Amino acid sequence: MKRTLSLILASLVVFAVFAGLVHLVLVATHRADSAATTVQGLTRQRLWAAIAAGLALVSDVTSWLALTRRATRLAVAAMIAGLIAAINGGLVLAVANGGPGTGKGVVGGAAALVLGIAAVALGGFAASRARTVRSARSA
Repeated sequence: MKRTLSLILASLVVFAVFAGLVHLVLVATHRADSAATTVQGLTRQRLWAAIAAGLALVSDVTSWLALTRRATRLAVAAMIAGLIAAINGGLVLAVANGGPGTGKGVVGGAAALVLGIAAVALGGFAASRARTVRSARSA
């Protein structure tokens, strides 16, 4: 029971930090003002942002696996995928000329940027930890 409650609380904290960082990115790029009229459906920019956010999420999971398994190659692959996702998220934010609801994909772009940076950081930590463990074993 205590472990389940701890996992739920940890998940809520992680989600709150993620939402706060996405909002911070939107405010920093002056894209936080919502649109007067909301565009419904999937646009090309929303699709681009969704694909970038999906790639960032996959790279986060991959970097977490690399951290638990101490796999250097997996960590490097996660870092590269996270970097690609972060760059695409930044590009979505750079070409967008409106805020949430305009159909320009700014929320997905901000999410891809935050998750991509997290994947690069976690993948770098996993790669350095795997090298440290290997060098300690060989000594």
